[in-house]
Amino acid sequence: MIAEPASAAPGRQPPRRRWVAWVVVAVLAAALRGLFPTADPPWRATVGVVWHDEGAWTHNARNRALWGTWRTDDWNPMYVAPVFTGLEYASFATFGVGTWQARLVPMTLGVVAVLALGWGVARVGGRRAGIAASLLLATNFVATSYDRAAIMEGPMSAAIVIGWWAFARAQAHPAFGAVAGAAAIAAYFVKAAAVFFVGALGLTALIAVLLPGPPGDRRRPAGLWTLAGLAVAGAVALAVFVVPEWTEYRFYNWQMSVTRKPSYDAQSLLNRVSWFPVLHDLLSRMWIVVVLGLCAFVARALDWFRRPPAEQLLVLWVAVGVLELLLHDVGNERRFVFLIPAFVALGALAISGDRALVPAWLGPLRAWQRLLLVPLALYAAYVAAGSLVRLAFLYEVRPAVRWGAALAATGAVAVWVGRGRLAGAVRRPWTPAASLLVVGLLTAGGLAQFVQYAAGRSYENIEASRELGRRLPPGALVHGKLANGLALENRIRPIFVGRQFGNYEDRLSRNDVPWLLTYVAPRTGYEGPVILDVLAAYPEHRRVWTFDVAETTSGNDRAALIAKGPPAVPAVATPSLHARPDP
Repeated sequence: MIAEPASAAPGRQPPRRRWVAWVVVAVLAAALRGLFPTADPPWRATVGVVWHDEGAWTHNARNRALWGTWRTDDWNPMYVAPVFTGLEYASFATFGVGTWQARLVPMTLGVVAVLALGWGVARVGGRRAGIAASLLLATNFVATSYDRAAIMEGPMSAAIVIGWWAFARAQAHPAFGAVAGAAAIAAYFVKAAAVFFVGALGLTALIAVLLPGPPGDRRRPAGLWTLAGLAVAGAVALAVFVVPEWTEYRFYNWQMSVTRKPSYDAQSLLNRVSWFPVLHDLLSRMWIVVVLGLCAFVARALDWFRRPPAEQLLVLWVAVGVLELLLHDVGNERRFVFLIPAFVALGALAISGDRALVPAWLGPLRAWQRLLLVPLALYAAYVAAGSLVRLAFLYEVRPAVRWGAALAATGAVAVWVGRGRLAGAVRRPWTPAASLLVVGLLTAGGLAQFVQYAAGRSYENIEASRELGRRLPPGALVHGKLANGLALENRIRPIFVGRQFGNYEDRLSRNDVPWLLTYVAPRTGYEGPVILDVLAAYPEHRRVWTFDVAETTSGNDRAALIAKGPPAVPAVATPSLHARPDP
């Protein structure tokens, strides 16, 4: 890949000098993602990475690499994430099955995303803004943590970033629109939560075709290439994967992921709207970037039709993505990860591109823009206030919501009352030196978080997985979600059990599975209560080995290998939503 030129930067620098900054950022990103590759994810100050999900989501790739078949039981996440599964299999087939091999995929894609985001921002905001974006994403501790775990959120975000970069490049070289379309479809098949980006990209491309801009603007051919890329990649995915595997695809992507989980009544929607900024650490950890990004977002949303297509897509990335979260689920921190590069890009544009809270290019607002400003500014203020106030009320949702709303409302009133005095201040640009200082401080903050994590890192989970391989023979059948989590460093055959999916139907009658793995601290069945059904069906079960793992901030997590013993009589299975015999 070739480093992107700074289309908006003044002058032209020697090629070697243009390369240096990108190489430094790439090395930094690779170091933060690649150092200590088998260490436990952060647990002293958690970022929402669930370590035992790594084995669960790489299950089919591991099956193929070890046993020569994708399916060995009725838990098959390849129907949710075929692209992720394929990439993981490629790593396993090349380097062997193991923890670092599983993590190599998100680590590599994370570095690519760092460069792609910077190149995309450089095309719309100049080289300095691009370097700032790359640095901020490279050192963002939450993004780094997800890029170090073999789960889908990091690779999905990387595919989205690649799609956005390709769309930005397509404005000068329209054929790259096809790359953008293919990347968006790939992101969806890494994780279906990326469907919002497929819609956002398609809408932006369609607007570019219908409203082609001033003479000489290439957004129309870029839009056509993008729509073609979406159509061709989508058609290939339908023909090769979706239609032939329709029954499995529908179950895993609809019944398991949509209808089984969220509630859509008015109270649930209101809860998600109010809880969005206060439940998790992610927005708080990057609070300054979020605030600056929200300023850039509101300005660009108000002037959306006159902004470059790449900025239009960036606005929809945030707007449609947040809307999808509010409709579906804000309870899991991992669902927010795709917002990190978007806020970083917007924040970098504010810091080093606009260099003002209200950019100079935003003129007097028309009536419809003033109407749009009210809800946008109020909710942006609530997100900024709530993600800060929550630090005083950790794990207390109600006071965080109330105080966050009160602070946002007070701030909005103060801005309205003092709008005459503030008008000049918010438009006054800061100096390039000030921009450099802000980027430097934010980069140092991200590095400090990683250094703190690295100094206290642990290896309890990988050591437990290796010891399990010494205690159980290859091919040993082991019940439980935790069996998947502990399978990457050994050759056991895990039997995943979920609620109404994944070997649920016969969970009480698998007498051929002699072993079971589960947490015993913080509590038995901490990974999911369905495993308690299995334990109850085998009343003579006994603990054979108890060992340390690293998951919660308590530092006292324990798991146990359990011999199930003879079953209770009779063992009655509960009908599954998805009954299908093993091949």
